[in-house]
Amino acid sequence: MSRHLLVIGAQRCGTTYLYRVLDEHPQIAMARPARPEPKFFCDPELWRRGLDWYEATYFSGRADVPVHGEKSTSYIESAAAARRAAAMLPEADVLVMLRDPVARAISNWRFSTASGLEERPLEQALIENLQGARSWDPARTSVSPFAYVERGRYIDYLPSWRDRFGERLHVLFVEELARNPDAVMRLYKALGVDPGYQPAALRRRVNAARASAPQGTGDLGAALRASFADSDRRLREWIGRPLPWDATRRDGGNSTANA
Repeated sequence: MSRHLLVIGAQRCGTTYLYRVLDEHPQIAMARPARPEPKFFCDPELWRRGLDWYEATYFSGRADVPVHGEKSTSYIESAAAARRAAAMLPEADVLVMLRDPVARAISNWRFSTASGLEERPLEQALIENLQGARSWDPARTSVSPFAYVERGRYIDYLPSWRDRFGERLHVLFVEELARNPDAVMRLYKALGVDPGYQPAALRRRVNAARASAPQGTGDLGAALRASFADSDRRLREWIGRPLPWDATRRDGGNSTANA
């Protein structure tokens, strides 16, 4: 039987790039269709259909591929999804991709706006989110499209997954993975597949790595950075290393928000 991996998020953190890096490897088969995301472990009714249904539905004809993977970026926010995944796939590798939460928040606003879910201008939407959560319709989306700030407090979500998967939870950063081929090789090695494979995705630019004029500067940028200061500190302590965006903070600059 194939081993499993789950890409659990976070939204607007370069997970499409990560999907391509994984799916292009001949020893990894990612769930298809990729869109809409399966969200199998978010839905108790789907989950009750069991592992055989999961394999037949998303990996049909690819039983001989050593690793089966799924990307559903809503998973990171769901402790219930973590419980269900651990019950069905206790030995799975769990990947989470993170990025500068200020850039992520702005990218999330762009996505919600482009999807027709958000009508407020950037500054209004984010400032109001700093003041409190906005209601949303669960019938339209699996998670709130307006959680621009909450979703960037990564440390609030990750312990649920670490508690169940331990060292099989791999914390990645798009700022590193998108710019460093060695980081991709290390990821392949950690997943037990050929680390020498060179995916075509390495030759493409990932949106989150593009250098462009930053947005979210001035008072809004300062407010966002202040809001994320404590969660960033706790994340830094939890993983035991600096965060890729720490240098940007020290320099007083801003990270990109293109993705």
